[in-house]
Amino acid sequence: MSAHDIRSAVRPDPDQPLVDIADYVADYRIDSKEAYDTARYMLLDSLGTAMLAMKFPECVKHLGPLVPGANLTGGARVPGTSHELDPAQAAFAIGTQIRWLDFNDTWLAAEWGHPSDNLGAILAVGDYLSRKAEHEGGTPFTVRDVLGFAIKAHEIQGCYALLNSFNRVGQDHVILVRLASTAVATAMFGGDKEQITTAVSHSWIDNGALRTYRHAPNTGPRKSWAAGDACRRAVTHAINAVYRGVAGYPSALSAKTWGYYDVAFKGKAFEFERGFGSYVMENVLFKISFPAEFHAQTAVECAMQLHGAVAGRIEEIDRIVIETQEAGCRIIDKTGPLANYADRDHCIQYMVAVPLLFGRLTADDYNDEVAADPRIDALRGKMQVSENPQFTKDYFDPAKRYIGNSVQVFFRDGTSTEKVSIDYPIGHRRRREEGIPVLLKKFEAAIRGHLPAHRVKAIMEATGTASKLDAMPLHEFLGLFTL
Repeated sequence: MSAHDIRSAVRPDPDQPLVDIADYVADYRIDSKEAYDTARYMLLDSLGTAMLAMKFPECVKHLGPLVPGANLTGGARVPGTSHELDPAQAAFAIGTQIRWLDFNDTWLAAEWGHPSDNLGAILAVGDYLSRKAEHEGGTPFTVRDVLGFAIKAHEIQGCYALLNSFNRVGQDHVILVRLASTAVATAMFGGDKEQITTAVSHSWIDNGALRTYRHAPNTGPRKSWAAGDACRRAVTHAINAVYRGVAGYPSALSAKTWGYYDVAFKGKAFEFERGFGSYVMENVLFKISFPAEFHAQTAVECAMQLHGAVAGRIEEIDRIVIETQEAGCRIIDKTGPLANYADRDHCIQYMVAVPLLFGRLTADDYNDEVAADPRIDALRGKMQVSENPQFTKDYFDPAKRYIGNSVQVFFRDGTSTEKVSIDYPIGHRRRREEGIPVLLKKFEAAIRGHLPAHRVKAIMEATGTASKLDAMPLHEFLGLFTL
């Protein structure tokens, strides 16, 4: 762009990525049965994960109104609680619940993230509008409607993540939660293509949160509510675009000097591997067995397999060799003291040490009481973490999307365990047949652990048949999760 163009006040046409999102959200028809089936499991898994998070006071304290008394009768409800809130604050609460334990679904590519984080905005807006429609004699959203919005949110977040690395410029992946949630929430509020484009432009102008809270030496619990924060902001953008008619910013990405590309993305435009469809939902990764950062999921499975061979020989261990992908080396290879649970659930050495010792890895294992066991840090000190180039290659292969790890334990007498290697975890698409029954058990155990028996019975009846669940009005379904 020339110097004259920089000074010109003529508003350009909207950047193509803004238009593409608006066209997709407004016009694209999802006809993939696999996508809808997977989305249904994703919804249950996310709500189950939210119920598990209710055991943790640090999570629960975030779930009410922003200030005491700022409730909204007839507003959006927060599952597992009695809160009724405005949809923006409810989006924060639900997003925080789903994300708190690092136990919801995952997407790994150049960028990584958790597409079901978007349910914070989708469920909050959906419940608010459905309850409003019921009160006013309108038509509420059904669960299937919400599954469709979730498929589109997954697709936006995941397709951007395939080739565009926000972590490489220091920004957190929740920037894509805000983007996807902004687009679908605007459509849910009745926004047209122009309003979706406007809302999305505001999302980019927000820039991104720094990843500081995910990395040593500053790792902390903000990472557990960052997605909720992105959902809250997304709902605000949607409301502003639809109800307040705010102006859009057509070159929010491409404007020289002041646009997102120049300010935050080193002057590069976004790249895309594929157009929007339903690819991401069909290939999403579920965290089924362990609440562990996903790059370590298969490392935990390896350690679980080795537990029987090493649990009685802990004092004899000389070294533990872990091979992982490049991304695993970069974000979860940590040495030295771990300050809190948020540090521990993003440390591959910690996540391998616990199952080697105890044959388990649960959310409680990141707490101070378990971490105080001196054997954990002693094992961490004996671990060698390195990149396996084949794991990295398979990680980026669009036909595989593997998340490989291997673990081998060597003893002082010169003997060793076998080298256990696992290419993809139980939550991978290639292990759906094995994984879904385990996912459903995870969901049922989670709701039984928090909700009264009559609610659990009603939920199990409602979710037992896909067609019955799909047809259910959203507010009636979410009502089953309220206290």
